[in-house]
Amino acid sequence: MHPPAAGSDAHHQGKLSALVLGAIGIVYGDIGTSPLYTLQECLHAQHGVAATEGNLLGLVSLIIWSLTLVVTVKYLAFVMRADNRGEGGIFALLALCPPRLRSATGGRVGWVAIAVIVGAALLFGDGIITPAISVLSAMEGLGVATHRLDPVIVPATCVILAILFSVQRFGTAGIGRFFGPVMVLWFVTLAALGASHVVQNPAILKAFSPVYGVTFFREHGLHGFRLLGSVVLAVTGGEALYADMGHFGRRPIRLAWLGLIFPALVLCYLGQGAHVLSHPEAASQPFFSMVPQGWATFALVALAAPATVIASQALISGVFSLTHQAVQLGFFPRVEVRHTSHDTEGQIYVPLINTVLAIACIVLVLVFRHSTKLAAAFGLAVSGTMAITSVVFYRVCRDTWGWSRARALGPLLLFLSFDLAFLGANLLKFFDGGYLPVAVGLVFFTIMLVWRQGRSLLSEHYAAKQTGLDRFTQEVVPTVPHRVPGAGVFMAASAEGTPPVLVHVVRRMRSLHETVILLTVAIEHQPTVPAGEQIEVTALPAGFYRVKARYGFTESPDVVAVLRRAAAEHNLPLRLDATTFFLGRETFLAGDRGKMDAAREGLFAFLTRNARNAALYFNVPAEQVIEVGMQFDL
Repeated sequence: MHPPAAGSDAHHQGKLSALVLGAIGIVYGDIGTSPLYTLQECLHAQHGVAATEGNLLGLVSLIIWSLTLVVTVKYLAFVMRADNRGEGGIFALLALCPPRLRSATGGRVGWVAIAVIVGAALLFGDGIITPAISVLSAMEGLGVATHRLDPVIVPATCVILAILFSVQRFGTAGIGRFFGPVMVLWFVTLAALGASHVVQNPAILKAFSPVYGVTFFREHGLHGFRLLGSVVLAVTGGEALYADMGHFGRRPIRLAWLGLIFPALVLCYLGQGAHVLSHPEAASQPFFSMVPQGWATFALVALAAPATVIASQALISGVFSLTHQAVQLGFFPRVEVRHTSHDTEGQIYVPLINTVLAIACIVLVLVFRHSTKLAAAFGLAVSGTMAITSVVFYRVCRDTWGWSRARALGPLLLFLSFDLAFLGANLLKFFDGGYLPVAVGLVFFTIMLVWRQGRSLLSEHYAAKQTGLDRFTQEVVPTVPHRVPGAGVFMAASAEGTPPVLVHVVRRMRSLHETVILLTVAIEHQPTVPAGEQIEVTALPAGFYRVKARYGFTESPDVVAVLRRAAAEHNLPLRLDATTFFLGRETFLAGDRGKMDAAREGLFAFLTRNARNAALYFNVPAEQVIEVGMQFDL
């Protein structure tokens, strides 16, 4: 097999200019606001270096070549070729891997799936830090304009974050069309400011030579390597290019990067370097000091504030999508997912995750209070996820596309040469704040891994206990003394055999509906399922029907809609108002007789109890549901 051609953009039917504008507004918010703090962190933080000509040329050179290698080469030229029916992101990449690498059997999860769980968990950590550092760094421009506003910076940041998270429930459809123009103005401003200072001190153009980056490492040794943990801040939005590919397509994202974003960022970093070359005292705030103090600073803050909100919005929406995909693929407990747009499937709101992010972001601002301190916690999550993406991409090249080992190793070794360098440098910041995303990631990793293991063992338990449907309809059903009018819908995890809930009901209640529907909701390892392929209905003996509803991992199941379509399109004999739904409710004993130890099974039991009710998640009418309890020791 070979990577998909450019035709995978075919499902993006909008005008190219509109898609490019949308990509500028949504995809590039995070990486576009990095100039607010990247060079400042390299020069003025705890481990920064003096603002000498050699240091500035070396740092700017490292930033420019990081943008080139990480974004232009790795993501745009290679990784974005690995799309799952147009969708990107770390879970989409996992779905491209062969089942043997991603499956879980006997409570054991494949190593590729574990790597993806780690990467996804780190992205949750990134989702907590990005809004905090982005908005805080923009508000710090007030202190550059006048120190009398210093006491306002932290409260203003907290207010903006509180407003940002409080409006998430309304969705971004209404304000999304303003994102593109605002970010275009932002990037044009970056380019103009940078160019004006490059003209004043063109010596900074020597930073295009990678020799200055190499010289920087030779002169600073381990200290220079440590500073890579600050340089990586320039590329922290790189993973968003891949994750948001499904919204815009490869071509608009590439055109936006090469036509505006990349030149604007390079000019801005060159301009900051040129300005600090001429004014070393500006090293503490190289971005905001590019304009004169006073009204110009306030104007730049007024533009930076919405830009950082947009950057935060893109990350928050990404975490919502990541959670939704994790739930659908069986890596995360069911949570409430609200669709905020009737036209766009991907616009969702996850109340629980939104609350967690809001509290965590505001607490981070109150604890760290300065972007330079918070920057020490930034970067580790992103560099870890980038390294994992490189490794999983290698497996896709080898196992899915059939590349030779030599052909696939070339890109892998190139990517890891800077991914591991960034990761190692950020590990040196672990005790300065890098522990934060790791701690957050560890919580989410534990939840996802235990949930995946528990659901795997539960599925195997059901499969082992399952009764053949032919035998059940021929031997058990005829002995049932009462067939109740109407339809009974039994939710079945598998489209094979007899659901344990059905067996339990017949044995205990000795009755059965005249029409019995065995309904299986299957989540496929693809983002969407065409409407014509979504529903399968099979008529069986004794008034039984098997219905299989297939959904992609970006879609939300709706049992009522499925049954209504099945009745209309496949002559399924049921009236929804005369239908009873039977769902299983499992209780886990957390003993030592099963394959899971007591601690993991206890956590799995806790997650199961607190997961969103299956009836609500599958949109089953609550007043028509009967839950059947069963106990297990996994």
